[in-house]
Amino acid sequence: MKTYSAKADDIDRKWYLIDAEGKILGRLATQIAKILRGKNKPTYTPSMDLGDYVVVINAEKIRVTGNKLKGKIYRYHTFYPGGLKSVRLETLLKRKPELVVKKAIQGMIPHNKLGRAMIKKLKIYKGSEHPHQAQKLEKIN
Repeated sequence: MKTYSAKADDIDRKWYLIDAEGKILGRLATQIAKILRGKNKPTYTPSMDLGDYVVVINAEKIRVTGNKLKGKIYRYHTFYPGGLKSVRLETLLKRKPELVVKKAIQGMIPHNKLGRAMIKKLKIYKGSEHPHQAQKLEKIN
């Protein structure tokens, strides 16, 4: 038997809609990362971007367990001397809930050129409105 390797012509992309209301952040992120990588398809090839498009709505209604709201801290650097900044999950959920969901998913896909191509297929919206009605979205529970 030969090992199957997908070609660029074999890629068939779908659009999925995921409602994040009441879902736990980490569990939702793993499900979305699997779809973005294409691991839910039988033609999965690790070196190719075979994933589908994912639209996430109601990002502000996401849940976290334990003491993560107070304890989890996101850090970043401004590239100036002494420019290490930090923000708590609780604050970031109020300001930019889309960023919280995106960072959780981004940590679960490759950190290279392939991962950057995969994350471009992710669309996250704060409320229940989105501009992707024309794509015939398939709803996932």
